[in-house]
Amino acid sequence: MTRSPRTRLAELWQRIWEGLRPLDPYRSVKAALGALVSVSVIITTLLVFVAMHSATELRVITIFSIIASLLITQFVANSLTAPLDEMTDVTRSMAHGNYSRRVRSERRDEFGDLANAFNRMAADLEAVDTHRKELVANVSHELRTPIAALRAVLENVVDGVCEPDPETMRTALKQTERLGRLVEHLLDLSRLDNGVVPLHSRRFEVWPYLSGVLKEANMSRGAATLAGVAGSGTHTRTDVHLHLDVSPPELTAHADAERLHQVVANLIDNAIKHSPRHGRVTVHARRGEGPQSLVLEVQDEGPGIPEAERYRVFERFNRGGPAPSGPGSDGGTGLGLAIARWAVDLHGGRIGVAESSRGCRIRVTLPGLESARS
Repeated sequence: MTRSPRTRLAELWQRIWEGLRPLDPYRSVKAALGALVSVSVIITTLLVFVAMHSATELRVITIFSIIASLLITQFVANSLTAPLDEMTDVTRSMAHGNYSRRVRSERRDEFGDLANAFNRMAADLEAVDTHRKELVANVSHELRTPIAALRAVLENVVDGVCEPDPETMRTALKQTERLGRLVEHLLDLSRLDNGVVPLHSRRFEVWPYLSGVLKEANMSRGAATLAGVAGSGTHTRTDVHLHLDVSPPELTAHADAERLHQVVANLIDNAIKHSPRHGRVTVHARRGEGPQSLVLEVQDEGPGIPEAERYRVFERFNRGGPAPSGPGSDGGTGLGLAIARWAVDLHGGRIGVAESSRGCRIRVTLPGLESARS
C-alpha cells in the first residue's frame, strides 16, 4: 500500500524528533518549564535589543516575539505530553486484552518515572492474565481425565457391560478421590493467595513432630494399598523406605505446625513418587541461623532435577516429568509443591532445590522467632 506524502512527512518528523529529544537532559518537568521561560525571555530580549539598534518597529518585534514564544511552547508541550498520549494508546490496547505493549521510558524526569511504573504495572497485568489462562487450561485438563474415566465406569455399569462389583467400585472411587484431591488443593491455594490462612506459630520439638508425619505417611500408604486406591496425597508404593535424621535430637523450632505438616507431607509424597524401586527417602532437620529457626531437607534417590528446570519445580501443575514409580501412581495433581512453597512463604522462609550428588534434595528454611517478631 502506497503511503501518502503527509504520512511520510509525519514519519520523518517523528524520526527527527526522536533524534533530538530536547527534554531528555532535564531530570524534572519543572526544569523543562524553567528552560522554556528562560528561552522565551532570551529571545524577546534579543529581539528588543535588535529593535533598539535598528530601524525595525517595536510592534514588529513584538509580533515576532509572540510567534517565537508560541512555537517554542508548542515544541515543549508536544514533548511533555507525548508519554501521556502513548500511555493512553497502551491503556486502550490493554482494555482490549493486549498486555504486551509498553511505553518508552528513556526520559529521566517525572514522566519517565511514571512510564517506568506504568510498564511495571503492565508487566504484572500481563503475568496475571497469562497465569489466569494457564490456570483455567490446566484445571480443565486435570478435571477432564478423572471425570471421563468415572463417566466410562458408570456408563458400563448402567449399560450392563460390567457388574457393580467391588473392583469396579474401587476404580470409580479412585477417580473420585483424585477429583477430591484436586479440589482440596485448589481451595488451599485459593486461601493462600487471598491471604486468609492465618499462622498459629508455636514452639515444638522437631523429632516427635516429624516422626508423627512420617508415621502418618507410612500408615496412609498401607491403607491405600489395602483398599486398592490412592488416597488424598498418597501413593500405593510401599517399597520406598522413609528415614528421619534430626540433629541434635532435642532440636526445637517455632512455626505453624499445621502448615509445616502440609509442607513436609507434600515433599515426602513427591519424593516417594520419584523414587526408584526399593529407594530411600530421608528427611533431615537441623538448627538454622536464628533462634528456633529450622532447616529441613527431603532427599530421594530418584533421577533428580536438571538445573535448567529447577525454577519451574514449584509452579502450579508442574510435575517435573514422569514419575518412575510405574503402577500405583496416578501422577498427582501437580499442586503439592506449589502449596508447599506458599506455606513456606507465609512463614517468611525459603524453599528450593539444593545441590545433591544423587537424586533430588528440597531444602526448606524457616526463620523461627525472627518471623514472629516481624
